[in-house]
Order: sequence, then structure tokens, then C-alpha cells
Amino acid sequence: MTARSTTRDRILDASRRLFNEKGYAATTLAEIAASIGIAQGNLTYHFPTKRELVLELEKRVRLSVRARRASHRRGAVADDYVEFLLFSMNYAWENRFLLRDQAQFSKHASAARIDPDMTADLELLDDALHRMEKEGAFRRDLQVDLHVLARSLWIVSRYWMDHLRELEGLRRVTWPDQERGVLHHFAVLLPYLTASARRDLELAVVRASTRIAIEEEQRSAHD
Repeated sequence: MTARSTTRDRILDASRRLFNEKGYAATTLAEIAASIGIAQGNLTYHFPTKRELVLELEKRVRLSVRARRASHRRGAVADDYVEFLLFSMNYAWENRFLLRDQAQFSKHASAARIDPDMTADLELLDDALHRMEKEGAFRRDLQVDLHVLARSLWIVSRYWMDHLRELEGLRRVTWPDQERGVLHHFAVLLPYLTASARRDLELAVVRASTRIAIEEEQRSAHD
């Protein structure tokens, strides 16, 4: 990695953190530069304006999300569902300034705009529910419109991070916080499922919880 790319990455990391904490409008280039110990002129060499900086962050996030979507390989539907759910919730939290402040920097601030990546995520969720239906996961004594259910579930998960920030005042999300969000998501979904399908999803959450705990321990040991 070159010195230039290292500096760019440090600037982007600091910007994401400050934009998340303070908001796009309240964060200055001088503050970003000071947070990583460089002169503002060094920062503007890489990113002449704050808008160029935030658009680069948005670009990188979208590329990462699309790469993950393209490389996904189907496994057991319960595990796929939980992994997708957690990834979407983490994306919303780690990049919450993009979702919260977009009208302040977007070229399309004055007009309604369909977000292609959110649309793709909703389609993945809809597809997962139809996979579950084909495997007999839904109760036969209840009628459910899977498209409506997908939108309801997507809304619960998409705005869970806003709830943590706006109503609980959290700045850092831990696994227990995510797990509570999963429980709210499941409160909508599980009543429609058979007992065996509910167990499959609950076990998938346990597996994900164990994996996340191990990864956090490894990161702590490395730090």
C-alpha cells in the first residue's frame, strides 16, 4: 500500500466516524484533518471538497455491498436469511450518515430517487421468503402476502439502527444490540412459520452469535 493510499484510507475512516457521530453538515474538513494529525491542505490534496469526500465513501460502500451480493453462494435458507439480515443491519449502522444525511450532499436532493442497492436488498429478502415458502416453512392455516411481508420486515430492520441512535443514544452497536433487532424482526416473521421453521431460524441466530463472539475475541486478542 502506498503512502498516498494510506493517507486516503485514514481520511475516509476518520470521515465516516465523524459523519456518523456529528452529521455531514456539522463536520468540517479541518476537524477531519485534525482527527488524524494531518494539515487540512494535505486532506484537500486528496479530497478538495467535503462533498467529494462523502461521495467517495458512498461509492466504496456501494461497491462493497454489490461485491458481496455478487459473490454470495446459497446455503441453508435459515443461515442465508440470518446472514443477510445481520449484514443489512450492520451496513445501515456503520454508514448511517449516508442514509440520514443524503439530502445534504446528494445531486438528487430535490427529487425523489429510487435507491438501486436498497431495491436489490429488498428483492433478496423477498426471494428468501419465497425460498422458505417452497421449503414448506409457512403455516398453511394463515394467508400471507410475501411481498407485503418482505417490505414490513425490511422496514423493521432498516430502521432498527435509527432506533438505537435516536431513542437509545448508542454510538457503538454490540452483538446484543443486534440480537434485539433480530428479535423485533422475528416478532413480525415467526408467527407465520411452522414450529420447525422457527427452530431453524433460532438455531441460525445461535450459530451467528457464536461466530460473531469468536471473531470479536480474535480482534480483541489481535489489538
